[in-house]
Amino acid sequence: MLIMESIAKIRRLYHVKGKGFKTIARELKLSKNTVKKIIRSDETVSVYQRQQQGYPVLEKYKDKIIEKLKYDAKEPKRRKRTITKIYSELQTEGYEGGYDTVHEFVLQWRREQKHYGLSKAFVPLEFGPGEAFQFDWSEEEIELKGVLTRIKVAHIRLCYSRYFFIVAYPNEQLEMVLDAHNRAFEFLGGSCRKGIYDNMKTAVKTVLLGKEREWNPRFLQMSSHHLFEPIACTPASGWEKGQVENQVSTGRCNFFTPLVRVANLDELNTQLGISCLKWAKCTQHPEQKAKTVYEVYQEEQPNLIPYRGPFDNYKVENDVVSPYCFVRHSTNSYSVQCSYVGQAVQVRIYAHQIIIVHREKIIGRHERSFERYKRIYDPWHYIPLLERKPGALRNGAPFKQLKLPLSMQKVREQLTPYTDGDKRFIRILLQVEEHGLQAVEEACAKAVSQGGSNDTVILGLLQPQAKPQKESSPLFQLSHPPGEDCNSYNIAYLSTAILSVEVAYV
Repeated sequence: MLIMESIAKIRRLYHVKGKGFKTIARELKLSKNTVKKIIRSDETVSVYQRQQQGYPVLEKYKDKIIEKLKYDAKEPKRRKRTITKIYSELQTEGYEGGYDTVHEFVLQWRREQKHYGLSKAFVPLEFGPGEAFQFDWSEEEIELKGVLTRIKVAHIRLCYSRYFFIVAYPNEQLEMVLDAHNRAFEFLGGSCRKGIYDNMKTAVKTVLLGKEREWNPRFLQMSSHHLFEPIACTPASGWEKGQVENQVSTGRCNFFTPLVRVANLDELNTQLGISCLKWAKCTQHPEQKAKTVYEVYQEEQPNLIPYRGPFDNYKVENDVVSPYCFVRHSTNSYSVQCSYVGQAVQVRIYAHQIIIVHREKIIGRHERSFERYKRIYDPWHYIPLLERKPGALRNGAPFKQLKLPLSMQKVREQLTPYTDGDKRFIRILLQVEEHGLQAVEEACAKAVSQGGSNDTVILGLLQPQAKPQKESSPLFQLSHPPGEDCNSYNIAYLSTAILSVEVAYV
């Protein structure tokens, strides 16, 4: 195929200088037929169009390849065969041709399918102020306490202004989704009328026909609280929330590169909130070029549904308290008050804490652990058991984590040398449930300051002082009150009794 410079030389030699075909062919060392073709076509560029290629070796295998391709077209992407896989299957069936032939045939077949070209084309989407937001997750890497750690990051983006908020979590469970919405709407100052999601299992229980979905009840409660309508994308149609899909790469490039080093996720989330605001103030809006993202957000903000306060963002699990006073979540065990052993309880799982409830009464509260196979104790849950099992104070696992106020610790140290020192101190610990830790601490501090740490003294200090009784008027009045003091008879009787004892002793 001739380049444009050669074609230009041929045209000038013929039309300007008047030279013939043979002369031009001899001077440029070309074929005479080539020169004739250029002159007669009157084209300034030569375009080569390859004729349809035949596949003589592949001919008897075409039907099998097409059958495989049609079958794969109905399967999800993760189960579609690659061209290399199809080629290896053909080899087992006796095909002796090359891979390139199979590759070219498969590509040509796919181009001929109507859906192949359409699948790569998209319709631009447009949203009004306050109309919709989009939600998605991404996976990022950070250095957490010196260890390379993978985390999940929730992204919420306003479709009109492009203003977004991101927050990091250890995983992407339902309670994280609920907490992310609370934080985002507080940060953005409100929510939109619609929320666009993919079909994530934490929110969507069942994908029904068309746009119909069976949503998780707690997720529906959250959307009802914030007054937005959740809408799920068509499966495998990420372009329906393309803004937040693109935001994932934006956030990774701007906020997680180079590697972020933090001591905890609270520190990271504080940095991310500041970074989101800074990015919006410095970034040009993609459509309204004269304004920044933050300026467009300020115009959109009055159209948002005002923030209605946080939703109680927990998911619920039911459990029965074990004989060791535990309930389980995931692989971890959390303690509850020992008096509820064998009772059915409700475990409320928040993003950062676990609360155990029995008939609307909180019987356990713990910071949530994301490690595996851990036992998380509150030693005060086990204190009532010490009355029957005093030996547990020395070797009981929960009591190794018992942190006492200084005054109570001093009392314990002073009682330790006694053979029944543990039992005496347990009597003091049992008073915490009735009088409260502060009252017991003050009683111990007072006893220590007076030079005595006896449990009897401390328990006496905790007893309420007897209130003086008010003199009450008698119900009956004597018409003739006695002239003598009746107590004198009691004194005379007591004197006689003492004298009798002394005589008997002599």
